[in-house]
Amino acid sequence: MKITSTIITLLLFSININAQDSLATKDDIGEVKGTIEGMNETITEMKNFVDIIRKIKWSGYIQTQYQTAESAGISSYAGGSFPANVNSRLQVRRGRIKFVYDQEITQYVLQIDITQNGVGIKDAFAMIRDPWIRTFSFTGGVFDRPFGFEISHPSGMRETAERSRLFQTLFPGERELGVKFEANAEEGVLSYINFKAGLFNGVLPTANENDRNKDFIGRAGFKIPFAEQNLSIDGGLSLYLGKVTTTSKYVYKMDESSPVRRYDVDSAAANIGKNFERNYYGADFQLYYDIPNFGGMSIRTEIITGKQPGTEKSNSFYYPTPTDATPKLYNRNFTGWYISYIQNIGLSNQFVMKFDVLDPNTDVEGNDIGIVGSNLTVADIKYSTLGIGWVYHWDMNVKFMIYYDIVQNETVNAAAAGALVNFKSDVKDNVLTLRMQYLF
Repeated sequence: MKITSTIITLLLFSININAQDSLATKDDIGEVKGTIEGMNETITEMKNFVDIIRKIKWSGYIQTQYQTAESAGISSYAGGSFPANVNSRLQVRRGRIKFVYDQEITQYVLQIDITQNGVGIKDAFAMIRDPWIRTFSFTGGVFDRPFGFEISHPSGMRETAERSRLFQTLFPGERELGVKFEANAEEGVLSYINFKAGLFNGVLPTANENDRNKDFIGRAGFKIPFAEQNLSIDGGLSLYLGKVTTTSKYVYKMDESSPVRRYDVDSAAANIGKNFERNYYGADFQLYYDIPNFGGMSIRTEIITGKQPGTEKSNSFYYPTPTDATPKLYNRNFTGWYISYIQNIGLSNQFVMKFDVLDPNTDVEGNDIGIVGSNLTVADIKYSTLGIGWVYHWDMNVKFMIYYDIVQNETVNAAAAGALVNFKSDVKDNVLTLRMQYLF
């Protein structure tokens, strides 16, 4: 009986120990399960973060340059005018950083420019592409104006030091605030044509709207490849239809009835708040050909004509500001064009030649400017620029450029006075640019 009691006691003790072990095992499993679930949540969060990072692409470039000009304090389109008493300078011409968040059918882009002058916005836009045939897209924000070829050709890839005087005058800063619709098929017959058009504020690149008008800008383009001939031909037609609102009662236009080419001034108070046309008509053409055993070459040309409202001193974008609330408005008919030739020599070198012309007032000749009573100004003078350069690609990231701008202005009438005196002969405003660029 005593033995039986002892056996029963041992069995009960064993059962108790096994029960405790079972409970301990369940607790351990619960802890491990919780840890695994926590790890899964962490891994999921990390995966989501990695997926986001993979969709972010960033790039940039910096252009450091030395320039020397023929004369001190000249007005220049080779990276901006030279300050008084300055005929040479070191610059960070462009310092770009670009971020792109790409979801295939949607895209967000932000690009800033950092130079010795400060920080500025170059691009800030969102784009949505149709998810079915990937042909149509809609863009809103600050982006390139959809006109011609030279605007959209990136500065980091451009073979010349700067864009032509024509484009810098008509499209300062290249960008604008607006919305754009674009059609560009990825494959098939429709991939040979493209179309883009939009509505814009019609002011400076990132400036706020200053009137009740919106400007239309559009381009219809084509691309024709000849693969067997190592040849490609591109081109397009562009249109700009806009209006500006004057804040001045003084409006100048060419007097067609006068035997002397002159501006006639209308000073009616009703002119304040009146709209005037700013219309451009453009055509561009590009030819690319790979010369056997030598290198690729390209010829690019573009012509633009139209109406450009400006001021007494400037033929550029008319944009009255609070500090210059009543600028006189000058209506001008203009024409401008350029032609460039780029020849690759091997894999590392490029020879560049470009000739551009801007005639801001096609209704007058140089000898008309400066005649007493003509009201013609420095903004009516025609310019031509011959650019010659050499580009050396050190590697995939670094390239060096030497570029010389030979600028020729139209000479004015011998009777010219005041600000026109310097233009009785060619102004010494040629500029040599030595540049190093790092792109990533």
